[in-house]
Amino acid sequence: MTLTSTSRSTLVALVGAAACLVVADATRAQTLAPSGAFLQVGTTGDTHEGSAGLTWDWNREWELGPGRLTGFWESSVSRWSYPAPDGRQTAWLAKFGLTPVFRYRPDSGTSAWFVEGGVGVNLTTTVYQTDRKRFSTSFNFGSHVGVGLDFGASRQHEVVLRLEHFSNAGIKHPNPGENFVQLRYAYHFH
Repeated sequence: MTLTSTSRSTLVALVGAAACLVVADATRAQTLAPSGAFLQVGTTGDTHEGSAGLTWDWNREWELGPGRLTGFWESSVSRWSYPAPDGRQTAWLAKFGLTPVFRYRPDSGTSAWFVEGGVGVNLTTTVYQTDRKRFSTSFNFGSHVGVGLDFGASRQHEVVLRLEHFSNAGIKHPNPGENFVQLRYAYHFH
């Protein structure tokens, strides 16, 4: 998929609108205090990721069938390590991300189990290039799906198994994308 300049402008406008929603949501809540924090590890097989981040609950719920839909903003900082293009050493990059995430819980929202999904924006410190693939941009999108479980006396702990895809959505070629399997531990401050 190749984007025209009009499509790129539209994409930039949508990303800008999403950023405005973050600010508006934070202003509405009158606080920037996060609702949780997480640590995450992931792998593609060759590329390994370590991440840390913060979350901000939306404080909104929607009934959806036999369960409830909620959401949160996620901000993350990651380090990817991978085989360098020359194959003789390990390269690395840092990644910064912002993602709105929707989460669904069955049993009228009371289940400890949940599924989630989100699509966000990511910026890397350098263009990702391994001995087997090369991205063309430092700006990429990340989309994920996951299944998780809350636990603890007040369900303040959670573990989530996630599948996440990173690519630039055809903004520029080559655009091979990269798929991670991730395991996350999160703690809620409530």
